[in-house]
Amino acid sequence: MAEGDHGAPGAGGRTGLEFGVLGPLQVLADGRPLVLGRKGMRGLLAMLVLDANRVVPIDEIVDRTWADDPPATARTIVHGYVSKLRKMLEEADPSGSASILTSPPGYQLEIDPWRLDLHRARQLISSARGKPAAMRAGLLREALGLWRGQVLADVPGNPITTDLDELRMSALEERIDAELELGRHLELVGELRQLVTEYPFRERLVAHSMRALYRSGQRADALDAYQRFHRRAVEELGMDPGPDLRLLHERVLRDDPVLSDPGAADRGSREPRPGVVVPQQLPAAASGFIGRGADLAWLDRLCEQRDLTATTIALIDGAPGIGKTELAVTWGHRRAELFPGGLLFAPLHGFEGDRRPVEPTEVLARFLHALGVPPDAVPDDLPDRIGLYRSLLARRRVLVVLDDAWDPDHVRLLLPPGAGSVVLITSRRKLEGLVVSNSARLLTLGRLSEAESIDLVDEVVGEPVSKYDPVSAGMLVELCGYLPLALRIAAARLAMSPEWTLDELVAELSDDSNRLRTLELPEVGVRRALEVSYRSLAPELAGALRAAGLVPGRWVSPHAVAAICDTDVPTAGSRLSDLADAHLLEQPWTGGFVLHDLVRLFVREVTGDPAARAAALEALMGHYLSACDHARRLIRPSKDGLSFPAPHSRDSPVTSAEALSWFDREWPNIVALVHAGSETGLHKQVWQLVRLVHTYCLARTVVREWVALVGFGLASARVSGDELGELLLLHAVNASSARLGVHGSSLPEARRAHRIAVDLGDPRYQVLTLGQLANALAAAGDHEEALLRHWASIDLAKREGDVLGQATGLNNIAQVEQVLGRREIAAAHQFQAMEIYHRSGDERAYVLAVNNLAELYVELGRLSEAEDYARQGVDLANSGAMPFEEAFGRQVLGSVLARRAEMVAAQAELTESLRLFEQVGSPRAVLVRTALEVLTSEV
Repeated sequence: MAEGDHGAPGAGGRTGLEFGVLGPLQVLADGRPLVLGRKGMRGLLAMLVLDANRVVPIDEIVDRTWADDPPATARTIVHGYVSKLRKMLEEADPSGSASILTSPPGYQLEIDPWRLDLHRARQLISSARGKPAAMRAGLLREALGLWRGQVLADVPGNPITTDLDELRMSALEERIDAELELGRHLELVGELRQLVTEYPFRERLVAHSMRALYRSGQRADALDAYQRFHRRAVEELGMDPGPDLRLLHERVLRDDPVLSDPGAADRGSREPRPGVVVPQQLPAAASGFIGRGADLAWLDRLCEQRDLTATTIALIDGAPGIGKTELAVTWGHRRAELFPGGLLFAPLHGFEGDRRPVEPTEVLARFLHALGVPPDAVPDDLPDRIGLYRSLLARRRVLVVLDDAWDPDHVRLLLPPGAGSVVLITSRRKLEGLVVSNSARLLTLGRLSEAESIDLVDEVVGEPVSKYDPVSAGMLVELCGYLPLALRIAAARLAMSPEWTLDELVAELSDDSNRLRTLELPEVGVRRALEVSYRSLAPELAGALRAAGLVPGRWVSPHAVAAICDTDVPTAGSRLSDLADAHLLEQPWTGGFVLHDLVRLFVREVTGDPAARAAALEALMGHYLSACDHARRLIRPSKDGLSFPAPHSRDSPVTSAEALSWFDREWPNIVALVHAGSETGLHKQVWQLVRLVHTYCLARTVVREWVALVGFGLASARVSGDELGELLLLHAVNASSARLGVHGSSLPEARRAHRIAVDLGDPRYQVLTLGQLANALAAAGDHEEALLRHWASIDLAKREGDVLGQATGLNNIAQVEQVLGRREIAAAHQFQAMEIYHRSGDERAYVLAVNNLAELYVELGRLSEAEDYARQGVDLANSGAMPFEEAFGRQVLGSVLARRAEMVAAQAELTESLRLFEQVGSPRAVLVRTALEVLTSEV
């Protein structure tokens, strides 16, 4: 139920498109509602809006649209919906304030989040936290006003809206809490009665109703509200009210004075009993605490669900400078009312580096003093101190924060007994031992989001610097790695030196050699925090971290570290896992490790020695040359003469699909290694690596990176005077030209490559370069001479027993004959090439030859045969994960169907062909798009 409509999308005179999901699905263009059309389009648009700026996989769209019974054409229907939605959005706002992008494996709505009512509601709710009651109530009322009715009430199926309903209820409860604090209990009694009737099992609403009734002089009604809830909970849910509601009931029964103080807002602070001290040891919480909403909510849930007869333990771990202590202290202050026995805090200095960790004996003495034990009454013996500590807390509900713990033994003796106490332990390590022995729960802190990082900088600086230069603000927080410690230091530099501009600070941080120095202050710094963790590592772990820091790619594998450290893969993997547990690495997937940018800079500073870096890169090159050679041979047989020792790892790929997946995962690292190898002078390894990945680039139609890599490879071959390298890379360029849309070898380059092959005296290279020369001649228009060269390559291949060379020559001859209009001759040669590929086991070349033959049959008017071969090509490509070949087959099939006037089916095939060509970045997408536009206009 909405509280108003003043926050609907389009409010405030904004131009462009705005989207609303907090009610029926709504799209406004300059404030005018758009007609959204059929229910399927509404459902798809709702999914994209709910996951705005994130990719929604097409498989998920199909599942959520049709559940367990999707039609055979489901994907085609989705493509059609997307096309119509794109057209609608473009016509409504040509400036492009919102657009639907094709982002494999699906689609995403790209939009400024402020154009979404859901984002604005979340921001208002987030902004309300920690504010004075009047401001908090106003912000929450504004947020609640954005709800226009039942969420996505007009969207078919079962849209996932549970989180949005819970968000609204939480905001409603917070708003009422703020208004109770302002003393508006009389005004709230009626509203709360209605809400409790509508949501009978929301304990917080029941508690709000009891407070409002009690403060309005209706004590009996307050008790009756509790009794009604108690009966219903027992009868319908089989459970008693929670501890907070039971505590409130007890307070109403005994007329606790705190209930009559609206300003106390049920902070729950009980006056200490005579002779008993209630400690309040938490350090001051940082003002303007930013983000961590999910982490605070996790702690809230843990506290709400705790066993009141036991001790609940939460381990908060994370990287140095991630904000573990800040989170624990902030949550402790916000939930202090839940711990009438007091708040205890101990800095354990487990990772201080220049000082020893604080012993449990010393912490116990401090805690006993805080609990009112005179210094001369503190026992000397550790067992006696533990006994007295536990006796004092046996019936008291306290919060104990143990900050910067080294290991489980560092904290076990400091755990209080039962009574519903909570212990928060922060550490740079995952202390799994406490999970086993004490049923502790783990909370690992990640980096802040970009928006939260910018808010933190603005808060520390004291003014919204991001408002004046959002681009530079985004660069600043990215350079700080979204790490709270780095963000606070950077912001402090701006605050302490007003003459510094945001651009100047960004420029200073952009220099990798200077970034850590810039993020250092006299008493605190990122380098200092990392150095403490680094010094605490065992020598073998420190070596593994240095090795990981020398890997030039985006992520690090155990294989790479094993190669650099000259150890086996399981040992390297174990060391990397230990480093991840110490939060010096992240492990986003099994076997994959990532260094935070600031950690990488620190490690490279620690390593320092250029010779060590060169040796590491050379070892890494050896690993990748072996692995790439093994993987490429699984995709397609090789005839270039390059060969490297097979990798010894048990998890090396064994099928073509596994090899492609391995390349997909490793591709960014390979690209980075080529760049690093070129800079270090490893020229032979560079051109070899570039040649080895050529097979993958053809299979996946990798265009831009391939063009750049070939440039590096050719330069390395020529600088080192390696003519074989130059020959093989010139041939790779020629072989890639049709598939990747890159320019083939020029005629002079092709002639040079052939001269090199003749000089080397190796017939297999002459077979390659004769075909390359023939292709260059055909591109220059000399088709007859090209045919002569192709036949020469076939003759040489026959003499050498090179069946793949024969098939490639026949395939190329068919292409030339097709250009010359001699299609019957072309078809005969293409059929022969196809048969040879099939016998040789070169599956990818076979599928391409099948599609080529189908295309020739279309041109010859033999449509039945063309359709048979095209469907065979599509099926084989689809089952073999060959998107380019599948797209080609569907293009030919669409052409056949169009000639038969089966326009709808032809349109579906061409649409899927276009999607696949665009997915792999093939230039053939332009041809298919044109054909599809012509066909659509005819339909």
